[in-house]
Amino acid sequence: MPLPEYAGTLGQKRAAHLLRRATFGATKQQIDSFAGLTPAQAVTQLFRQTLPDPVLPIDPKTGTEWVVSGITGANSEGGDLMQYLLNWFIGQMMNSSLSYSAREKIVLFLHTHFTMRTEKVNNTRALYFQNQLFRQFALDALNADTDVNFKMLTVKASVDNAMLELLDGRLNVKGSFNENYARELLELYSIGRGLEAAPPPTSGEEGDYGVYTEEDVKTAARILTGWDVDDQFSNIDPDTNLPRGKVKGSNANASAHDNDASKPKKFSNRFVSTLYPDNTITPDPLTMPAGVPTLESALDEITKLINLIYEQEETAKNICRKLYRFYVWAPHTNAETLPIEADIIDEMAKTFRDGGFKMQPVIENLLRSQHFYDAAAGVTDDAFGGLIKSPIDLVIGTLKFFNIQLPDLATQTDQYYEATGEILSHIVDQGMNFYNPYDVAGYEAYHQYPIYHRFWITTNSLSKRYDFVRTLLDPQGTMLFNVNSYDYVRANFAGVAPNSEELVKTLITYLLPHHDFLAYIDPNDNPDTFNASLTVKRLNYFLNRFLTDVNMDPKGYWTTTWNQGTELSELREWLNRLFNALLQSPEYQLA
Repeated sequence: MPLPEYAGTLGQKRAAHLLRRATFGATKQQIDSFAGLTPAQAVTQLFRQTLPDPVLPIDPKTGTEWVVSGITGANSEGGDLMQYLLNWFIGQMMNSSLSYSAREKIVLFLHTHFTMRTEKVNNTRALYFQNQLFRQFALDALNADTDVNFKMLTVKASVDNAMLELLDGRLNVKGSFNENYARELLELYSIGRGLEAAPPPTSGEEGDYGVYTEEDVKTAARILTGWDVDDQFSNIDPDTNLPRGKVKGSNANASAHDNDASKPKKFSNRFVSTLYPDNTITPDPLTMPAGVPTLESALDEITKLINLIYEQEETAKNICRKLYRFYVWAPHTNAETLPIEADIIDEMAKTFRDGGFKMQPVIENLLRSQHFYDAAAGVTDDAFGGLIKSPIDLVIGTLKFFNIQLPDLATQTDQYYEATGEILSHIVDQGMNFYNPYDVAGYEAYHQYPIYHRFWITTNSLSKRYDFVRTLLDPQGTMLFNVNSYDYVRANFAGVAPNSEELVKTLITYLLPHHDFLAYIDPNDNPDTFNASLTVKRLNYFLNRFLTDVNMDPKGYWTTTWNQGTELSELREWLNRLFNALLQSPEYQLA
């Protein structure tokens, strides 16, 4: 059954929590507007809107797009086009619409799942079309077609041009099998290798991974033979209207596809199937005139392979674990993992299977759930502030809170790419080599047990987070985006600004996931007594950083100076100290 849902009004704290997780961040006004909604109303606003496709990326040299129409001698060099495309991806995340942002957050999730590396796939058009494929399947519940679901996306990704290049699918031919994609399809993209905190039992034989075997990898590789990259992008998928790979030979004779009838494509008893007797995949004879493999028969085999994989209960669980880690929390120990597995993941997986493998309803139920908001009776887990922000969430979320707007792509193309390029450089500096992770498994923070999101924090990456904040606020800084903290507070927090303590408290409620102030009551003055809230001592720390150089009656002096409004440079200097303290705090690194 679906997860029990929270029915009350969100309020400011839960609204901010939802928008930090479901989108790339929000302004004060957007948080306030969601505070009066129930989770059901908020999720409807985020995920049930009809959205436009993005404006296509533009090559500044020609003033036109190149990803759909193609590259000519008039276009910029390939390296420049790649940088423009990556910057354009960042630009989609910066969109000020919350519903647009929620969709793009799902697109990012799909990229972290079907990870791509520009180092291997040096083709902007292939990368654009894959990104657009993710976008088509992101809000799958809005499409009445039952075949628009995560399972079908896995089929489409298997013959996607970028994927065929990344994992050498183009080299996988009969008689010379390349197992790269088949291995990652099973291990990374679908069934996985079981719950890492409690691995599944195996026979003890080499090549038995508990949920599939090495022989299953080989069999899947045979099914996936005979495909090639279509570098002309002329082979159009009739379902998505996007380019896909092509079969080697011709559509009527897929000559590189393995069709050896003497060696059935049979999977091990790790698979349990009602669709395919004896766990054996055979193409529909009607797709093979005279027994010759065709484009249609090759696609039929891949579809049946994916159907077989998704028949296994572990596949839905593996995908739902990834969704849970992306939106909620990453358990790090066996003791943390097993209760979540039984109470949350199993229910998410059931919703996923019962809903025909549509992903959107699973996300929506999770974001409406009591569990997500720590709202169920007796809940003690730490959903608020339980995730370390990714570099994308930190940088873009900060810019969005300050209501930073990008230059217009169509009319200020150079400035647009300069701005998005600067955002991307900060993300890379902070440890997320966007679209070029270390290996095909993707960014370690999303998949590597037991560390997960803790990978985002290192000595170097933490200092880069602090550098970003300092540069953003510095009046002499070199960033294209520079926040005038005085103007910002005057425009957004004028009602509480004269009172320094109320100003600090109010900013904390928007910026930090934990902001309930508690005095120490532990006789040993132990801060661990209040591990889910801020203490009065912590509040005083921010106040002292704010007014550190005022010796006599700092709160009164602030009030007088603010009300006079004459020492603007001094007021900005004080506010910069406050924002630096808040945005460089350990609490702000959490979502």
